[in-house]
Amino acid sequence: MKLRSVTCAALLACTMSPGAAAADQLYNGDRWASVASDERASEVGDIVTVLISESASSSSRLQQNSSRNTGLGGSFAAGPIDESASLDFGNSHAGRGEIVRNERFATQMSALVVAVLPNGDLAIEGSQFMQINGEETRVAVRGQVRKQDIQPGNYVLSSRIARAEIDYDGKGFVTRSAKPGLINRIFNFLGL
Repeated sequence: MKLRSVTCAALLACTMSPGAAAADQLYNGDRWASVASDERASEVGDIVTVLISESASSSSRLQQNSSRNTGLGGSFAAGPIDESASLDFGNSHAGRGEIVRNERFATQMSALVVAVLPNGDLAIEGSQFMQINGEETRVAVRGQVRKQDIQPGNYVLSSRIARAEIDYDGKGFVTRSAKPGLINRIFNFLGL
């Protein structure tokens, strides 16, 4: 009985205490990210990876043939003199030209979200500068990306960039060696 009265007294003391029991919530939606979600660029200052894969091919052919023949002849006869002469001119030309060009460019780089447009699209800009063995290479990208085109893993394909401006430029020994020399450029300018 004594045990029963002590238990009742303890229970009564707990219920009448001035401080109420409180519990913190374990889940806070503002600070909890899903385990299965990927963070994707969505606001100014975010970074997105751009996978650039561009290819182009073109060909142009020209074939031209021309020919011209001119003949001039005559004869003269007077008594014992009987002379004849003829003169022929001929000219022919056959020309052919062909240009075939195939290009492929693939790289990946990071770009920065510089603006969120009124329709929710992201304006992105990025550049990359590399210097390897005396060759300087600069790659730049700029354009407009829809948020739904950003893939899991926070990357976007260059084919999904609207108003894309992709610039690839290089300088150095290899670039200089690939250009025609001064004499060839003069002949090309003169059309020779």
